[in-house]
Amino acid sequence: MRNLITGGAGFIGSHLADYLLKEGEEVVILDDLSTGSFDNIKHLVDNKRFRYYIGKVEDGRLFEGIVDSVDRIYHLAAAVGVQLIVEDPVRTIENNINSTQVVLEHAVTYGKPVLVASTSEVYGRSDKLPFSEESEVVYGPTSRFRWSYAISKAVDEFLFLAYNRQKGLPGVIVRLFNTVGPRQTGRYGMVIPRFVKQALTGEPITVYGSGEQTRCFTHVLDVVPALRNLMKTKKAQGLVVNIGNDEEITINDLAEKIQKRVNPKVEIVRLPYEKVLGKNFEDMDARRPDLTRIRQLIGYHATKTLDTIIEDVYNYYREEWKPEI
Repeated sequence: MRNLITGGAGFIGSHLADYLLKEGEEVVILDDLSTGSFDNIKHLVDNKRFRYYIGKVEDGRLFEGIVDSVDRIYHLAAAVGVQLIVEDPVRTIENNINSTQVVLEHAVTYGKPVLVASTSEVYGRSDKLPFSEESEVVYGPTSRFRWSYAISKAVDEFLFLAYNRQKGLPGVIVRLFNTVGPRQTGRYGMVIPRFVKQALTGEPITVYGSGEQTRCFTHVLDVVPALRNLMKTKKAQGLVVNIGNDEEITINDLAEKIQKRVNPKVEIVRLPYEKVLGKNFEDMDARRPDLTRIRQLIGYHATKTLDTIIEDVYNYYREEWKPEI
């Protein structure tokens, strides 16, 4: 089986490449390195079952040649992270929608199944927990660029579902909930690597808002096998499926946990959202997935604890320190 991973030099994409190669499959990745890093895949370049291309999905000629040679497509390429969304909304909207349209058009032409990576952000600011795949979504006004990422990914979902129903394109949408692990950068606002980096460097751990908002965190090594299993499962075809962990923690408690493990001497400070993300920023109080569907489809259960996630991120930054991250 030969797999194409768009965004394959990114955090999740590189771990998926590792996993598929260990399973004996072939992997081709395409990444423009705008948010990914060659360091994430350099250990794979001598593998005879691995090939990489540096470029954009929107380069139709390059992408067409790659698609023709593979059996499955994992479309992970996207603009991600709260900080990037706020700072560069044009890039967020255009990259997410345009790249997905190109992927789907070529996948239909060559008859290749596609997994489209979406996000829990699609649920917006709904307060009806847990979020099931059929839950209603609620967004703020379009003047709040916070929602541009969520809406762009919702458009991606609509595009895939339209191709699936109208043109018979096989595949599945996965909504990822706060996936964390080694290689994840804190550059664009991801909270665990950001807290770990701050504690390692002796900086204050900065909590945005009250810190009473809750999140659920999943280890990337629990996520990547689920991606492959969903692609192989016929009953998942044409569905939207949550992937995550349903154990919640407040951001305040998360900060204290990281402080205790990494550097008890650093302080924890709280900053208003408007000071770091602008006056028009809105956040969600909670984001907890309903995992009934994925459990029924593939028997999925997250196996790694939050303590394990923190330990793995801590060890990664301590051993593979990159000042630019």
